[in-house]
Amino acid sequence: MADTPMAEAGETKRRTWRFWLALILLPAALLILLSLGTWQVNRLQWKEALLADIQERSTGPAADVAEVERLLAVGQSVDYRHATAVGRYMHHRERHFLATFEGQSGFYLYTPLELADGRYLFVNRGFVPYDRKDPATRPQGLIEGEQTVTGLARAELTEKPSSLVPDNDEKANIFYWKDLSRMTASVGLPADRVLPFFLDADATPVTGGLPKGGVTAIDLPNNHLQYAITWYGLAFALVAVTIAGLVRRRTE
Repeated sequence: MADTPMAEAGETKRRTWRFWLALILLPAALLILLSLGTWQVNRLQWKEALLADIQERSTGPAADVAEVERLLAVGQSVDYRHATAVGRYMHHRERHFLATFEGQSGFYLYTPLELADGRYLFVNRGFVPYDRKDPATRPQGLIEGEQTVTGLARAELTEKPSSLVPDNDEKANIFYWKDLSRMTASVGLPADRVLPFFLDADATPVTGGLPKGGVTAIDLPNNHLQYAITWYGLAFALVAVTIAGLVRRRTE
């Protein structure tokens, strides 16, 4: 049954109303899309500066722990800073952080390094497979005497990274997140004598092959350019669709 002139008029009126409503809302939509695109451009500039800073920190001359501590005290970031420390490992107090390395499950060994001034620095010596958690299974790696350790400084975490991360199991000596204060307390070290950062050892080979150092991966995602292109592209598409609609209406 053919539409009546009244029904056709009503449909035309509704389409016209929807069109003009969309046209009125267009500036707000464009403003939102362009703002999101510009925000991603700003984030891109921030991320590129951060990556350049990390590259400079991680590849520059190795700073001693006193210099790292000084930088931390004045509010500078020490994360991924190339650093070195000299001391003696306290293997009987190593802490085990559950980790995966090169597709294998196991642990990173966080071992206190006793410095010459009587203070301590927790060193991430590297990875051991799950079945080599017990130090007795890798006696050759329990190196004695004064050691010079070079690697990357890592800032301590002040809280659990996510509510999905389990609580640390100190009784079983399994840590799911790097809680420096609890590592310190669990081995009976005085908190005021422990440096407020970690040192991730480099890949210098260890006698016996374990632990495997050099586990720190600097892999910060930088997808802000793609996001900016997406938001700006949507803004362009919205303008193009609106222009096409105006041309079609004028033609009709």
